[in-house]
Amino acid sequence: MALQCLADVRVIDLSHVIAGPAASMYLAALGADVLKVENPRAPDVMRGGEAGATSNTFATLNAAKRSLAIDLKVPRLRDLLLGLVRDADVFIENFRPGTAARLGLDYPALRALNPRIVYLSISGYGQQGAWSRFGAYDQVVQALTGMMMTNGEENGPPTKVGFPVIDIATGMLGAMSVLAALRRRDAATLGCHIDTSLAQAAIQLMRPVASRVLASDRDEPRPGNRGFSGSPGASTFRCLDGWLAVAANSPRQFATLCDRLDLPAPEEDVEPLEMTRRLDEAIAGRKAAELEAQLNEAGVPAARVRRMGEFLREARAGRHVGLDLQQLVGGDGDFLQLGPGMLGLGNEAPRGAPTLGADTRDILLKAGFAREEIASLARDGAVRLVDGV
Repeated sequence: MALQCLADVRVIDLSHVIAGPAASMYLAALGADVLKVENPRAPDVMRGGEAGATSNTFATLNAAKRSLAIDLKVPRLRDLLLGLVRDADVFIENFRPGTAARLGLDYPALRALNPRIVYLSISGYGQQGAWSRFGAYDQVVQALTGMMMTNGEENGPPTKVGFPVIDIATGMLGAMSVLAALRRRDAATLGCHIDTSLAQAAIQLMRPVASRVLASDRDEPRPGNRGFSGSPGASTFRCLDGWLAVAANSPRQFATLCDRLDLPAPEEDVEPLEMTRRLDEAIAGRKAAELEAQLNEAGVPAARVRRMGEFLREARAGRHVGLDLQQLVGGDGDFLQLGPGMLGLGNEAPRGAPTLGADTRDILLKAGFAREEIASLARDGAVRLVDGV
């Protein structure tokens, strides 16, 4: 059964790179009709390679969408987009604040055409504030918000999360906000302007730490690879054949850990540093894979540290975690990608990401453009057609 929860929702997505496309990706995965709008002269950089290409990253962020490639600086084509807005439910943009207004595509302009529109703006630092006019990328926001200094060891260098965690979190936050706005619109028949940002998503990801810093007005020590609970048994330990992350957070789990390591029962008067030394010494002589199995069976969460490739190979072989995987067909070949991670709603592989301008001709013809006019716009580079002029 396909994910058709949003089968009656029409989305116009002018966003690019990761955060905005991730937001519309989740909506498309739930059945929404998502029209991705790109500038034919400067398409989404995530496509990679030649104009119109479909990289693996682009494919996984833009599966099941349609493609309209038009230059919005051409008045006739901007009017076309405004006509599409009249029948849309959601509009997504991640321009730098002020750009949408200069194009005549800001929320007040679109609300005048369609009072029910749910308008999602995604930016680096929000629509208001001293930094709202600046652009941003994931790693820069990690630096600004303290995320780099929440990772790593005390007195060590800043440590970036090794993947665009904030970009994807922003997409999730945006999609969740759109779903809430659509639900409210069902009752109130009014749309709204949602303002979310990489900075907001970053601080939400760090909510427990941020709440403690707000309460104390003091930064906490950097935990490195130790667990959030502060238990000596919640850390990452070196083994004979690698590393093992253990989360013996509760007293019962900690006692079980000591028992499995043949250590004396934990004593209240033992200093944490001494307890850590004992654990390090005991675990250093064990094999990570064997101890992983033993501790999990005994009720102590543990996992051998793996590279992602190893984890994915094991998961695909039926070990430890079931993955929601989908086979997509893209412009550069077949892609195996993650599903939306919403198990229980059905799972049917969507069509692949669209070639740049795949739906341009059809949309222009339905809007009343003559074939000769379409051909002229294509020759000028103002539109992109999959089969050329």
